[in-house]
Amino acid sequence: MSEKTVVVALGHRALGTTLPQQKEASKAAAKVIADLVEEGAHVVISHSNGPQVGMIHTAMNEFGKAHPDYTFAPMSVCSAMSQGYIGYDLQNAIRSELLSRGIYKPVSTVLTQVVIDPYDDAFAEPEKIIGRILNEEEAEAEEEKGNFVTPVPGGYRRILAAPKPQRIVELETIRTLADAGQIVIAAGGGGIPVLEQGIELHGASAIIEKDLAAGCLAEELNADTLMILTSVEKVSLNLGKDNEEFLDTISVEQAQEYMDADQFAPGSMLPKFQAGISFLKKGQNRRTIITDIAHGKDGYLEKTGTIIK
Repeated sequence: MSEKTVVVALGHRALGTTLPQQKEASKAAAKVIADLVEEGAHVVISHSNGPQVGMIHTAMNEFGKAHPDYTFAPMSVCSAMSQGYIGYDLQNAIRSELLSRGIYKPVSTVLTQVVIDPYDDAFAEPEKIIGRILNEEEAEAEEEKGNFVTPVPGGYRRILAAPKPQRIVELETIRTLADAGQIVIAAGGGGIPVLEQGIELHGASAIIEKDLAAGCLAEELNADTLMILTSVEKVSLNLGKDNEEFLDTISVEQAQEYMDADQFAPGSMLPKFQAGISFLKKGQNRRTIITDIAHGKDGYLEKTGTIIK
């Protein structure tokens, strides 16, 4: 039995899209978490929130349109809401799975804020599409408010910056709970992006890449393993081509070479490698594991998956 700290990043495939899908998907995720606990790991969980925060953002803004007396919900508030309700389903699913195995371990969700740099280059090149389709008039109104929009089939949609995470505000709370033996769900959706202004924190209209936030969390907790659960059992080179090659165990140097050769798609596999490499470079005896949820336990035991050491 090991006594290792593992930060698990759950991708959107591990959470579903609709409320019923999320509830069922959480049960599958809970089995992997329980497997890791049975292996003796201290587990901290981060997760995607793409479909969920988009749904909340759309719902809150449609409500604001229908009820002028209410204000529209900023992205930071929508992010906080998504952390709460995803954490709710994950907490209950993990608790039930642990109890079914005779394991008595508390599970908690920490609403997590992540500090970003107001001068991050990402604000000049927003890339995260969110919300419902807008008509031309609505798109112009968004631009007048200082927001960015991008053309899509059928109209326009808002597009947000994806700045890099700088610091996790609630780190000591997360650390204290993890050290006390709890399973902690934190930095969901990349965390609530905030800007520091003196002693105050102000929500930013942005979305932090959740894999980079998970890597930041793993670094600051001095974890032993960063496990990124995505849609593939193993990462491949030359994806979809005749010479496609699956990656098993590779070095940091090899991972960097593949990344520099543009083998990985931005906004998809690339941030996973960026997070994994950064995590490994800032500590000793660490590893990054990339696999899918069906092979989570085997990936942890290094029987499958792409493992960077």
